[in-house]
Amino acid sequence: MAQKILVTGAGGIAGVNFVRAIRASQREYYVAGTDHSKYYIQFPDLQARYLTPRHDDQNFVGRVSEIASKEGVEFIHPQPSSEALVLSARRRELPASVLLPPPKVMTVAQDKLETQKVLAASGVAVARTRTVRRVSDVEGLFKALGSPLWIRARHGAGGRLSLLCGSHQEANHWISLWLAKGIAIEEFIIQDYLPGRNIAWDSIWWDGRLVTSYCRERIEYPFKHISPSGITGTPSVARTIRDARVDDIAEMAVKAVDRRASGAYSIDVKEDEDGKPCVTEVDAGKFHSTMPLWGYVAVRHLKLPWYSNLAELYVTLGMKGKLRGGIPAHNLIPSGYYMIRNIDSGVLLWREDGWKERVL
Repeated sequence: MAQKILVTGAGGIAGVNFVRAIRASQREYYVAGTDHSKYYIQFPDLQARYLTPRHDDQNFVGRVSEIASKEGVEFIHPQPSSEALVLSARRRELPASVLLPPPKVMTVAQDKLETQKVLAASGVAVARTRTVRRVSDVEGLFKALGSPLWIRARHGAGGRLSLLCGSHQEANHWISLWLAKGIAIEEFIIQDYLPGRNIAWDSIWWDGRLVTSYCRERIEYPFKHISPSGITGTPSVARTIRDARVDDIAEMAVKAVDRRASGAYSIDVKEDEDGKPCVTEVDAGKFHSTMPLWGYVAVRHLKLPWYSNLAELYVTLGMKGKLRGGIPAHNLIPSGYYMIRNIDSGVLLWREDGWKERVL
């Protein structure tokens, strides 16, 4: 009998990848999906698709519960972090299980300033971070920290409000532009610029124990030439790597945020000018956009064991609450594989020895 699951935000890039990864399983799954876009909900391979209000609508949780009950699902995976936070806080109202951190943990993780405070207090290396209370403060911050400095938003993804600024005048103009568009001054933070590698560390946890993980370097972003910061959220080129230093600091970061971590945790790491890894973000309860796509590639193209499909591993944990041993804690996916993707161009898996295979 097929196991029934519901994926919310299924029409987004990460949601589509999550459903695709579940479909790569040798087990049979019945997958229903929701989205607030009547257009994007057409993308994923679903047995049933539904529209919901946005996560900040008072009817959102009720609508998700109604759909879950109608479909008889056993497990709900909210893909967008905004929806995951709402469903985590109101999980007792849901007719199916979820595998999400407590709302307190997710609230801290979705606030980059609070995350930096928690990490620094636990001895995790981070960029020096300052808040902006008035535009007039910016000049003093540049004198104290030096330049260039990285301006970014406390909340959101995809490089929201971010820009590398070489002077306080440039930073003033950037912040003032967004203030004029209604962004609150409290939403901005200023950090040391970390010029080294941009690394993503993806992992699955159960009751405070790391189940498995792998890391990859982000090399290019789509449409970087038309983005002021050069960052547009999900990479167009990334390669799997092995780095024990990244493993160590990412594990420390998860434990600092949540001692009883269970579910998916995705960590962003940047290296400083000396190559030292520093944690810049902790996504608690969230899959990075390509995390399930790498799982799909692992089982479909690299012929790795079923648990290498992190979407299925996560669903299995969420439904059964336990796993057999034998799953490696680190380096789940071999190093040296490049994932190359672009809009309307498909996805390629490539190695520097010339091997290439089309994934999508």
